[in-house]
Amino acid sequence: MEWSWLLVLVCPLMMIFMMFGMKGTHAHGHGHGRGQALHSNVDQGVQQQLSELREQNEQLRKEVDKLSRNSM
Repeated sequence: MEWSWLLVLVCPLMMIFMMFGMKGTHAHGHGHGRGQALHSNVDQGVQQQLSELREQNEQLRKEVDKLSRNSM
């Protein structure tokens, strides 16, 4: 029996088992609560930056509108 064919058949099967094993550890790994807290902090930071950018955008729109009225 040729062992090369056996390796060709076993390799994809092992890949499938390893992928399922990795999926299980990521989905139910240790420190899951910490990950949510970290995401929550990041989300709050992003929301704060977004609100600051919106305020700056509104200020710039007012300035542009003011400048366009003055140039007419």
